[in-house]
Amino acid sequence: MKQQQKANAFTIPVRIYYEDTDAGGVVYYANYLKYFERCRSEWLRAIGHHQADLLRDPGIAFVVRNVSIEYLRPARLDDQVVVGLEVEKISRAQIFFRQHIRRADDAVEGGWQELVCAAIHIACVNSAHMKATAIPAILRTKLEALQ
Repeated sequence: MKQQQKANAFTIPVRIYYEDTDAGGVVYYANYLKYFERCRSEWLRAIGHHQADLLRDPGIAFVVRNVSIEYLRPARLDDQVVVGLEVEKISRAQIFFRQHIRRADDAVEGGWQELVCAAIHIACVNSAHMKATAIPAILRTKLEALQ
């Protein structure tokens, strides 16, 4: 089942492997943060920016400043889930995301069952000093076009 994608949204598929789960076959809670990070990294790549390149020139990195997460239902071994994000707000040096992990489910209205949702606040930092810095203009222009 395909999800509708808005301009400020992005999704990636993730398969749940044995290494992701506890002894009961349920995804270990901290792994959801890894899936969210992977989605943000792929989103940045999709809009034309690789994190390794940003580290070299202009010497910036994006770091997590705050996370608020709700675990609603478990993902389990062999599940195919969709990890998504929506850009909520962009400021001079910060990006605010809504992220989710969903599983296709025809029995649910809309066809998707929400498993985990989060509000994630990212800050742009100078990678040499780890101090807050403005998002570079070329990247900021692209990001603002997505709102």
